[in-house]
Amino acid sequence: MADGTAPERTLVERATPAGLRAYLSTESGSTSILLAATVAGLLWANSPWRDTYATFWDTELSVRLGPHALGLDLKHLVNDGLMALFFFVIGLEISREVQVGQLRDRRLVAVPALAALGGMLVPALLYALVNHGGAGVNGWGIPMASDTAFVLGLLAVLGTRCPEPLRAFLLTLSVVDDIGAILVVAVFYTEDFSLTALLIALALIGLIVASRWLRLWRTPAYVLLGLGVWGAMLESGVHPTLAGILLGALVTVYAPSDQRFLEAGELVRRLQRDPSPELAERTTRSVRDTVSVNERLQLRLHPWTSDVIVPIFALANAGVRLDGPTLRMAATSPITWGIVLALPLGKFLGVALGTWLPLRLNWGVLPGSLVWGQVLGGAAVSGIGFTVALFITELAFGDAPDLQAQAKIGILAGSLLAAAAGWLIFRLAWNRGEVCAPPGAMPADEEGFVPEPIPPVTADDHAHGPAAAPVTLVEYGDYECPYCGEAYRTLKALCDRYGDRIRLVWRHFPLHEVHPRAIAAAIVAEEAAQHGRFWEMHDTLFHNQLALTDGDLVRYARDLGIDDPWRHITENRRRIDADRASGERSGVHGTPTFFVNGRLYEGRNDLASLSAAVQAALDGAATADDRCATDGRAP
Repeated sequence: MADGTAPERTLVERATPAGLRAYLSTESGSTSILLAATVAGLLWANSPWRDTYATFWDTELSVRLGPHALGLDLKHLVNDGLMALFFFVIGLEISREVQVGQLRDRRLVAVPALAALGGMLVPALLYALVNHGGAGVNGWGIPMASDTAFVLGLLAVLGTRCPEPLRAFLLTLSVVDDIGAILVVAVFYTEDFSLTALLIALALIGLIVASRWLRLWRTPAYVLLGLGVWGAMLESGVHPTLAGILLGALVTVYAPSDQRFLEAGELVRRLQRDPSPELAERTTRSVRDTVSVNERLQLRLHPWTSDVIVPIFALANAGVRLDGPTLRMAATSPITWGIVLALPLGKFLGVALGTWLPLRLNWGVLPGSLVWGQVLGGAAVSGIGFTVALFITELAFGDAPDLQAQAKIGILAGSLLAAAAGWLIFRLAWNRGEVCAPPGAMPADEEGFVPEPIPPVTADDHAHGPAAAPVTLVEYGDYECPYCGEAYRTLKALCDRYGDRIRLVWRHFPLHEVHPRAIAAAIVAEEAAQHGRFWEMHDTLFHNQLALTDGDLVRYARDLGIDDPWRHITENRRRIDADRASGERSGVHGTPTFFVNGRLYEGRNDLASLSAAVQAALDGAATADDRCATDGRAP
């Protein structure tokens, strides 16, 4: 806290040792809780008190209002009620990724999306082939979804063998995977459909949308409407967890803006000068609103869903008898073998093929410089299917305990095989193989493409810093690219650190195939340059990356005294195309791409990595000056 006091903690937090709290807040900690709950369910179902397992979860709870009653047993309360909150958090994550996260960049999401699609279709087809015409054919959806919690937990244990770009790739894959699994549940595992109840649910969702549009922010009203949507979905026959996804997707999300930060900072300073209850409340609300409701809810709910709800779900659903007759039945069951083959083998083949194909066809790119050993390791661990697999098992074989037991044994065995295969690949081949890249991005000696040196910096370039600076950093960028937005803040810090020793140069590389507003933004920046206001417009565009419509761009231009930002559109477009063409000749394929003193920079775009590259260039320039002085030549 700013005043040096510790933030207030809950009773549970105060009762939990600090070291244990820190461990539980990690991905491996959450995975350990889930694993413990799974083992506990198995032990309970195979203990001398095995009969109490089914008896306990069959206990019915009901709420009555006159002649009307809503009753669910504990197991369905977990599966239909608590898991709706779990899927609500998934809806929040999907909404955030689509609007302000990686799913905004279609070229970056194309590869993991198709990998996820392959990772759903191939296991489902493999399972269907094994069970064609049999009693278990309805379980084809069981091996489709990966268990994100177990996958991320295993990657956390692997540590540096799993690079950050691979984790980003698998996270994006898991988001698309979750969307596909929910659609499968909603479309193919719905029974006793009631159109009236569904229309009521849609009407309540319409009220929520209208309330958002009218800016009526009353939390109790949204909670009541949300419960109404859940209840109507439950009565409609459509699985109520779909209500969680829909409600999560409707929660407001936005990227942090400098304007919100400035307003909050000003209120904090006013509160320090003249404290009052009214100003304190207004300041609290302003500081809170710098982060969207979506992200605040994720922060509050994610520990509950990952550390409480999902483990309870595992405890309620993982309990399967592992006695002799059950194991013998599973050993010859096409359901068990279908899942055992589909999870480790089907997922691996589907994800690997779904990654290779779009890269081969140049439909998208992967984050970072991943090699095939890492991608294949990720494809293997994506075969860990647990939470959603158990969930679909209950829906597919709800009235057949024997089939449920065979499916659960297959899920456990298949997930263990997938984890072992992934572990083995990461141990043996995590840094082997070629870099995964589209054909156009392959090294020169493999494709015959020889990059040209970037054109020298001239007076026509957009340069910030002295021409005599020992280090020149050229950026090829895109005003709508979220990664350029992150790099913009990093470069600001870099200039503060190195001052006159560094010169920044901006060249346009709009990825109009991915960012439809990038070229228009670049045109307006060029028009501002003709009025001597390029860097002011440059800052404005990056401060407002999510607001680049024509109306927005006209407003930004007029704020800088430019009446018509489209006046020299043909000339400005020619300049932008020339920048992009020069970048392509020099081997630029994405944004942001940096050149330090004419050499392509291939490291990370964080402050520490870029600072290390600049410092190395400074050291190299100083060494060259020393050699020139020793030889008696001018530097």
